[in-house]
Amino acid sequence: MSLRPFAIAVLAFALMSPTSYAEGISTDRLAWNAPQAPFRIYGNTWYVGPHGLSSILVDTGHGLAVFDGDLPESAPLIEEHIRALGFHVRDVKWILNSHAHVDHAGGIRALQRASGAQVLSSVAGAHELELGGADPDDPLYGSVPYYTPVKHVRVVRNGETLHLGNAAITAHYTPGHTPGSTAWTWISCEGTRCLDVVYADSLTAVSAPTFRFSDHPLYLAGFRRSIAEVAVLPCDILLTPHPGASGFWERIERRNSAAGVAALIDASACRKYAAAAAAGLNAHLAGEHAGAAAARAAKPTVVYRRVAAPR
Repeated sequence: MSLRPFAIAVLAFALMSPTSYAEGISTDRLAWNAPQAPFRIYGNTWYVGPHGLSSILVDTGHGLAVFDGDLPESAPLIEEHIRALGFHVRDVKWILNSHAHVDHAGGIRALQRASGAQVLSSVAGAHELELGGADPDDPLYGSVPYYTPVKHVRVVRNGETLHLGNAAITAHYTPGHTPGSTAWTWISCEGTRCLDVVYADSLTAVSAPTFRFSDHPLYLAGFRRSIAEVAVLPCDILLTPHPGASGFWERIERRNSAAGVAALIDASACRKYAAAAAAGLNAHLAGEHAGAAAARAAKPTVVYRRVAAPR
């Protein structure tokens, strides 16, 4: 797969104005939450989200791990999908979060109540979950809807590998889109063939009108490190919180036609995703600089004239 599908999706997010992004969350909720039959992606990994927002299930052999709860209104769909696959909601033992915006964390509290599962997140992610998305350190603070706070979140360290049942799932902190953004990796097998699966968090640079990445050099440097981190992850199958951001549905369509599982596999997918994200971040920064220059140009010039002292 070429870089083009990734670049188009990532740049589309990066070039949105803060207002259009916030409005998009409101107007796109129906489309994001559109029905989608659940299905096996590969091995122990299943898709249980609505069509526009990923929720990924991993059957660990000793309980289910679910990545992301999507919108608040997505939780009943996710529960329905889990049951449709022959699993029980009560068997969900762990809920892991990519980042704590409403479109990926809004349904977590309901899923937590329904299953009794433990919620796991990064340090900053846990803080934002417990605030219901109202974290002043988030670049989008004040521009996206909040949600029911999630309590009793277990913090997972950067690089920590969780041994959940028969699955080993590793957390990779990738701050940028939010302070707590996290990529999760694991190995999924069918027979003797095992593949590296990456659930890479969003790497799009979007912000509220009051936040400029260029005004926060340390945060910006961390964002660039996150992009570089994702680029080098072992990556056979790439999954992302917005499936369209990684060409997921196109790959599934090819997998279901003639290509088979080979359509899902691209060892360079994470590198391409990161390259598109870097281009999107640079485009966003260019927009910030252009806006600052325009503001300076529009600022009235004050001319001081020397007035002679009266005699």
